[in-house]
Amino acid sequence: MKVANGYEYVAILEGIAPKKYAMDGDPIGLQIGDLARKVRKIMFTLDVLENVVDEAISKGVDMIIAHHPLLFRPLKKIDFSTPEGRIVKKLIKHDIIVYAAHTNLDIADGGVNDALSELLGLTDTEIIVPTYKESYSKIAVYTPDFAEESIRLALVNNGAGKFSDLYSECTFSVDGTGRFLPGDEANPTIGKPGDLEAVQEVKIEAIFPHSQMDRIIKAVKLSHPYEVPVIDIYPIENVESAMGLGRIGDLPKAMELQGFIGLVKEKLSMENVRVIGNTNRSVRKVAIIGGDGNKFIHDVKRAGADVYITGDIYYHTGHDLLAIDLPTIDAGHYIEKVMKASLRKQFEETTQAQNYEVELIISEQNTNPFTFY
Repeated sequence: MKVANGYEYVAILEGIAPKKYAMDGDPIGLQIGDLARKVRKIMFTLDVLENVVDEAISKGVDMIIAHHPLLFRPLKKIDFSTPEGRIVKKLIKHDIIVYAAHTNLDIADGGVNDALSELLGLTDTEIIVPTYKESYSKIAVYTPDFAEESIRLALVNNGAGKFSDLYSECTFSVDGTGRFLPGDEANPTIGKPGDLEAVQEVKIEAIFPHSQMDRIIKAVKLSHPYEVPVIDIYPIENVESAMGLGRIGDLPKAMELQGFIGLVKEKLSMENVRVIGNTNRSVRKVAIIGGDGNKFIHDVKRAGADVYITGDIYYHTGHDLLAIDLPTIDAGHYIEKVMKASLRKQFEETTQAQNYEVELIISEQNTNPFTFY
């Protein structure tokens, strides 16, 4: 097994929640530490508070992956007598890396809002607020027929061949004859320098997000038996995917809003929620935006939601919600804690596939600042 460094785990996180998805000005990424160091234990947390850091120290954690950036507001000085200064001191002293994935994890497929939607059993989910569009390209790889499967796997295991959330590993293959004349300095896999060679080859095609091109080409080259593989890239103008904040989807069947409030509390492990609007109605189409969802209420209304789940609703925004007749469940910001288990599960799949020696744990600290009586 391999002991990977921080950069290699950031690469896994980037594969789940690319930085490019983040909202402008969001201070994501490395917060503290040296990504070149070896990492044997990673802890996932919603917030990086002092009790979380103390937990990490006691458990021998090498890297903390958080949803909320530790350095959300820039520090003008590091005063060890302040709470912020004590946290920084402890992290540096114990050589703990802190890395944050915030709005990029909110937006990403399989991120915070998808995890919340899954817990509530929503189906046919769509984004609410588009924030990013991804263009697509097509790759065509020519390979001898004996290497067809290894090349196909190199493609689909590195982001190619996925078409929407409904289909994956989509490739097309066609047989043909490849001809080439190796030069005197060549070291061909098949044939000899100076002899014209004809080989039964397969052309394998797949579409992919253009941003993944370098990764896919590298994987193909590593798997290809030829000294100089032939790889063609074509832009595609009729395929693109949109990413964005929030999800809206359907419950398996309509239910009374009062009963749905109980379901939300149960599934999201909340003792109390705040509710805005008339609860004597039936709901089926549910919108959810983890965190502070105040400025998106009109987007949610236009999307046709019967009920809106979010957090941190302001007093006057509550009046606006009443005015537009959008029942809202303010479940608080802390519901985003679902990212801990969701992210660990995704890391487990990738680290096992790559044979990394690492322990993945979830912070046990409750970082919700609110207590209800």
